[in-house]
Amino acid sequence: MAEYTNAIEIKGITKRYDGFTLDDLSFNVPKGSIMGFVGQNGAGKTTTINTILNIIRADEGSVSVFGLDNIKDEKEIKKSIAAIFDELPFHETLNAKNLNSILKRIFDEWSSETFFNYLDRFSLPSKKKFGQFSKGMKMKLQIAAALSHNAKLLIMDEATTGLDPVVRNEILDIFLEYLQNEEHSILMSSHITSDLEKIADSVTFIDKGKLLITGYKDDVLNSHGILKCSRSDYESIDKNDIISARITEFGVEALVSDKSGCMKKYSGAVIDPAALDDIMVYYVNRNKKEWS
Repeated sequence: MAEYTNAIEIKGITKRYDGFTLDDLSFNVPKGSIMGFVGQNGAGKTTTINTILNIIRADEGSVSVFGLDNIKDEKEIKKSIAAIFDELPFHETLNAKNLNSILKRIFDEWSSETFFNYLDRFSLPSKKKFGQFSKGMKMKLQIAAALSHNAKLLIMDEATTGLDPVVRNEILDIFLEYLQNEEHSILMSSHITSDLEKIADSVTFIDKGKLLITGYKDDVLNSHGILKCSRSDYESIDKNDIISARITEFGVEALVSDKSGCMKKYSGAVIDPAALDDIMVYYVNRNKKEWS
């Protein structure tokens, strides 16, 4: 496999559906990092992931994975990718022993030893049918399978949705362990932004098929802030400095994208740190500008 800097490079992908367009989307997932892919349900995250995996074809644009073309070199790429979805892709009548027999014939680098070690670690039974597994068990099973064929890239679509916090933390720890190898990378789509704040190196926000922000998580968090003021003070604030503002009877909370600039410009104002969740909510309301 050729030397590459970005595990994934997306350049100007557009996919048109009736009522929805993934619109000229471009971003990179640097090798050796985890990117949080953030957006509301219906923002276009799954469409993007399915395009990367060549499950659907973009109308325009290109995708490269490991420096290779995702369509032309699909077979080689998919040997080194593991995709994890919110629904179990394995038949419910199978058990883990059956799955091991199937997957070792599919993946050249499948390790039964690694797979059964993960089953032990996750306390997953090897003879119980998957139809009897809980949601958390099904997710752990997918992760055990994903990490047992030497995949260099994990792509996850809402993989932690619906799991309890204890299971989610356990899974996040496994991902951080996986990233100890600098050849490994993760693209993790989620609307549980607290998970991404814990482990993501970079974030990409999309809304209604359009890119809002992409960059290193710390840069995004450091540059944004929540400006708090009275309704009368809000009147004197330049609306170009604001992404959107939440106006209540008690006052105004507005998201700014240049926190340090606004601290100088509005020296008397309180500007609190913004979480990823805040950033998503205020950007989604940017067209209204003011909301309550």
